Amino acid sequence: MMQDIKKWAFGSLWLFILTIPFLGIINALYFLVSLIVLAILWFIYKPFEQNILDVQSKLLQLPMPSIRWSLYFVIAILVLILPFISDQYITNVATSAITYIVLALGLNIVVGFAGLLDLGYVAFYAVGAYSYALLSTKAGLSFWAVLPLSAIMAAIFGIILGFPTLRLRGDYLAIVTLGFGEMIRITLNNWDSVTGGPNGILNIKGPATLGLSFSQPHHYYYLIIIIGIFTIFAVNRLNNSRIGRAWVAIREDEIAAEAMGINIVKMKLLAFALGASFAGIAGGFFASKMKFVSPESFTFFESVIILCMVVLGGMGSIPGVILGAVVLIILPESLRGFQNYRMIIFGAAMVLIMLFRPQGFIGGVRRRLELHPEDEKILKQETESLYDVKQK
Repeated sequence: MMQDIKKWAFGSLWLFILTIPFLGIINALYFLVSLIVLAILWFIYKPFEQNILDVQSKLLQLPMPSIRWSLYFVIAILVLILPFISDQYITNVATSAITYIVLALGLNIVVGFAGLLDLGYVAFYAVGAYSYALLSTKAGLSFWAVLPLSAIMAAIFGIILGFPTLRLRGDYLAIVTLGFGEMIRITLNNWDSVTGGPNGILNIKGPATLGLSFSQPHHYYYLIIIIGIFTIFAVNRLNNSRIGRAWVAIREDEIAAEAMGINIVKMKLLAFALGASFAGIAGGFFASKMKFVSPESFTFFESVIILCMVVLGGMGSIPGVILGAVVLIILPESLRGFQNYRMIIFGAAMVLIMLFRPQGFIGGVRRRLELHPEDEKILKQETESLYDVKQK
């Protein structure tokens, strides 16, 4: 409890000082008072947190048909009918959110499953977008032919990045991937004869099928839903496969994993390639929807945002990453009414989440146990008790 109080005090004072130049002393004091009220509500909620978590755990263990699947069904219906109950602006925001879900799930393979910190992930997004743009405008290929090629091109660049980083970890790996991302962006910005330089590539063809040309926002919305469902299915299958278990072993202890016979080189390259391929798919969709690409769409800030989605949602957790992507896309849009302060509110929310829920919105079991060792002891005791009961 005392540790939580110190976190709240430090975080509140830090945010108060940070917001004074933007809000003024009076408004900053109001902001500080709001944080104090939130702290009081948090400490009122804290004693009941374990009971709430127990209820959530029991709900998740219900057999089918269960509340969980009913909730999934309701969400699926709302997602499908969204264009009919909203305007084009909301449809476009939802399309952007699902695009970032695909990107975040791809990065989750590298960061969440394999434990490889990648700060240049937007480079693969750019490769996919430019591959689609060039093959569509120069070669005249259709969307359905180019999209897999965009994924393949991004995967090849993922392998190219993976080779020099095989022996790197932590900060060193982050620096190399950051440099790789900037190299790709600068190359796209200066290779005028191929990429169009700062002017980008115009008049990119959109998808068409059965004589129907995709021109309305809801066309692209349903297309990205299909891509998103495929991504979730593929990433979930990878996570529950032997490859996924190998990635987790590498993330936890690379030396022990190698001693157990896991091919470290192959698994790392596979993580980079598969993660990059999903970014390539998202890049191809982005280029087809916008009909235009330029280097300004693939800055380092994009990599940071996608990484924040993975970290805030919960590294290694597929539902958590989906929630993180949705929140980080919708929250800034919903705060447009506070144009002068929305990024402050946005940043403050991320700081508070990292202070009080470092495992993310829906953290994976392993991540939660790492951050809360006392839960691991409880889990171990419950497992031993269950084992004793089965033996009897």
